[in-house]
Amino acid sequence: IAAVLSFMIPGLGQIYNGQIGKGILFLIIAGVFALLIFVLIGIILYPIFWIFNIVDAYRTAEKNK
Repeated sequence: IAAVLSFMIPGLGQIYNGQIGKGILFLIIAGVFALLIFVLIGIILYPIFWIFNIVDAYRTAEKNK
């Protein structure tokens, strides 16, 4: 569930896992990278961060089982 939530909205999976601060930080970083798409660097950074976000949410959920 955490990975699916992070897939839809970066940071939401971390919040679901109980990592509220980390989730809010990820939401902010994703927003900044989304804005950076207009200066082209975000085209590279956002997908990398998005994948990292999903993997992190999944791994944290597995540890919390």
